[in-house]
Amino acid sequence: MRSTFKILFYLKRNASKSDGTVPVMGRITIDGTISQFSCKMNVLPNLWDTKSGRLTGKTALALKTNLALDKIRVDINRHYQEVMQTDGFVTANKVKNVYLGLGVKQDTFLSLFAKHNQDFSRKVGYNRAEGTYSKYCTIYKHMENYIRFEYNREDIFLKELNLAFINGFEHYLRTERECSTNTIWMYMIGVKHIVAIARNSGQLAINPFAGYLISPEVKDRGFLNKDELNLLVGAKMKNAQYELVRDLFVFSCFCGLSYSDVKNLTKDNLKTSFDGHLWIITRRQKTNTDSSIRLLEVPKRIIEKYKGYTRDNRIFPVPSNGSCNNILKKIAKQCGIKTRLTYHVSRHTFGTLLTISQGVPIETVSRMMGHTNIKTT
Repeated sequence: MRSTFKILFYLKRNASKSDGTVPVMGRITIDGTISQFSCKMNVLPNLWDTKSGRLTGKTALALKTNLALDKIRVDINRHYQEVMQTDGFVTANKVKNVYLGLGVKQDTFLSLFAKHNQDFSRKVGYNRAEGTYSKYCTIYKHMENYIRFEYNREDIFLKELNLAFINGFEHYLRTERECSTNTIWMYMIGVKHIVAIARNSGQLAINPFAGYLISPEVKDRGFLNKDELNLLVGAKMKNAQYELVRDLFVFSCFCGLSYSDVKNLTKDNLKTSFDGHLWIITRRQKTNTDSSIRLLEVPKRIIEKYKGYTRDNRIFPVPSNGSCNNILKKIAKQCGIKTRLTYHVSRHTFGTLLTISQGVPIETVSRMMGHTNIKTT
């Protein structure tokens, strides 16, 4: 059975101040029990409407006071709902204490986010990727700047999170940071994960993402045709760094491996099969699925070319993904390639030009590329 719940504002007329004003009080009534609190504001008694519990008139003072009273009412209503959801029962005193923060630990969003990132950093190199950790650090920085920009505060209480906060963060990313829809979508997945931690630990009763919708935009990254790939292979590079990036890109065009999988490739991943051919046997970092690719002559020559270039067991000295993509854009311009060249285009080129267009069954291509679902292929 739902509790009877009422909020009333009234004047404490027997506590008049020297300027003639009196304190405004709040009264919470639930199932006949009453709990009172100060609203932290004083008004002139002759301006007060007892029936509505508000100031009369349309002066700036009246509007400001009534707006503050409306906010108190909204906050108390929200706290009432939260107490009902978390405890299953509610009293006037409990709602008042939650509203005033008495006897309640006020968990904050950024402190929870920072703890998550700290815990995540300890797992990097074991079962978590450095790139994912960097993504969470970037989201944290954006969130920190948003709270300072929008709320002029250093942090926000978890209980203050709502749909308006989430929509506001998206608007901030889109306008102030000029992020694309796909970047915002990726950031929101991270924020949603932190919110899930708060909800699962009982720190947050409501789901601020309820009613929030965002979908990634499907973008065709394209692929190189035969002439463009031949042009790239035969082009003279301006320096050794450009040549390395070009060779790594061509290697992935013939193997279908992503940037992270090429970076993680070691000599242990090279196996000679019973058929006498050299194969790459590995597991994809992104999906942790098996990937087996027979090496053709071009990738074998590239492996031979960079033997002895690394101090560890890795096959290639791979620059950062950002550096690779920046250099690839310059190489594309040099070669007159119109396709927007990023490292991931090599994987599309493998799947399209080197396999499917050559009659390789899509099921085989899917296994070679380490896809978990053939729809992806």
